[in-house]
Amino acid sequence: QVQLVESGGGLVQAGGSLRLSCAASGLPYSSYAMGWFRQAPGKEHEFVAGISWGGGTTYYADSVKGRFTISRDNAKNTVYLQMNSLKSEDTAVYYCAAAPQIGTLASGYWGQGTQVTVSS
Repeated sequence: QVQLVESGGGLVQAGGSLRLSCAASGLPYSSYAMGWFRQAPGKEHEFVAGISWGGGTTYYADSVKGRFTISRDNAKNTVYLQMNSLKSEDTAVYYCAAAPQIGTLASGYWGQGTQVTVSS
């Protein structure tokens, strides 16, 4: 059974930082692409960042480029999202996703989500 468990969300002031973690189990983690999506109140899910199985390729949404960094530790089956210079518009539930390729993350396995709230 595949499980993706996110942690690290919380309340932070604008300009602050948070680091999200996602621990994966039940899948060949080191051969899967990983990524993060988010959903703000009243909006659809939005791709945030993705990373290839080896970590050599990353993609970011334009809205987070230069502020967010995705990374992974294959020895710990964990993917991270370092979020800096947070803005109120970053407020959302953040979901971890896993799939064989970055391009298929939206239809892959998803976690339950962790809330990030940025106060202005």
